[in-house]
Amino acid sequence: MEKKRLDFITILLYLAIVLFGWFNIYAAVFDESHAAILDFGRQHGKQLIWMGLAAFSALVVTLVEPKIFSNTAYIIYGVVLLLLVVVLLIGQTTNGGQSWINFGAFKFQPSEFAKFGTALAISKFMSAIDLDFKNLRTKIYAFTIILIPAALILLQHDTGSALVFASFVFPFFREGLSGMVLLLGLVAIVLFVLALLINKYLLIGIVLVICIAYLFIWLNRRTIQEYLRVIIFFASCTLFIFSVNFVFNNVLESHQRDRIYVLLGKVDDPKGTGYNVDQAKIAIGSGGFMGKGWTKGTITKADFVPEQETDFIFCTVGEEWGFVGSAALICLYIGLLVRLVFLAERQRSTFARFYGYSVASILFMHVLINIGMVLGLAPVIGIPLPFFSYGGSSLLAFTILLFIFLRQDADRNALL
Repeated sequence: MEKKRLDFITILLYLAIVLFGWFNIYAAVFDESHAAILDFGRQHGKQLIWMGLAAFSALVVTLVEPKIFSNTAYIIYGVVLLLLVVVLLIGQTTNGGQSWINFGAFKFQPSEFAKFGTALAISKFMSAIDLDFKNLRTKIYAFTIILIPAALILLQHDTGSALVFASFVFPFFREGLSGMVLLLGLVAIVLFVLALLINKYLLIGIVLVICIAYLFIWLNRRTIQEYLRVIIFFASCTLFIFSVNFVFNNVLESHQRDRIYVLLGKVDDPKGTGYNVDQAKIAIGSGGFMGKGWTKGTITKADFVPEQETDFIFCTVGEEWGFVGSAALICLYIGLLVRLVFLAERQRSTFARFYGYSVASILFMHVLINIGMVLGLAPVIGIPLPFFSYGGSSLLAFTILLFIFLRQDADRNALL
């Protein structure tokens, strides 16, 4: 394959994010007594090794015949599911989650690789010639492919990685899924939050008033079918509101409940659950417009923010590069996402198109949640910033995820 056929703009954006990420990993763990760039005993040195492995993996992927990914999609998906089961049996527990498999000094996180395995499988399913996505059975099969790995990851107590699988809903809208599903999802989120903030009977009354107003003010044609829809909607909302407390107290872990309470302002715990976010916001705010300069961040150097080279690395950007650097990073991600959507839309095969939208959706969810939790706009659930945070499994999995699509795009005229 001719390398010039790979999308140069996407590769350039990828390299810019990876390199900028390495500079910030170096700054986050900077120690004047260990300032050597090639110190492979520290995180920045280890990340260089992972960057080399990621580059090698990208090269291998670009040399593979693109149809192989489609032909082996279900096999890769099966291997990923097997690894997720193995983690539950022999996995190492880190930060409350049983998510890692150790091989001596080497360890990896299968949940990161489950994302591209699931993306391949669901894309293969959606590319079936006689597929009718409006059929209920088709929707059930499609969502089952997504829910199985998400459930296995949830059993590992890795809620953040499991939540990312919700991003697979977005590509379905391109294939004909009704926008009503997204609207109902937003309604469920709003009801969940309000049920934690106000009395549930008051909330049910508000929903009832809205339903009545819809029937007698906004709805022009009041038929039996419309009355039934409104009644079903009200009954569903009522059951959902009553189930919130049970789910919140019996499904979520105690630290997850505490983080949600802190986010909603019901608990003020600056030295406990809210410590990470408070210190991250202080670090970002102290950076001002231009930042304090590379490796000059006082809060970063003092190691006030836990996980500042992984999940909270955006606070290092904010302190040392300021608003300008933070905005530049966000613009790089926006540019990458827009480019991926553009590439996905020009694909001739359903497999490549759906996979491209899946890649964009996964990256979007990661960026949105990671930066949101650092800024105190989302619960702290511990997911990395793609291509940027320290971590070999994350960088390697995201690189493979991206370059599989670039390989598909390179031969888009030959793939049908």
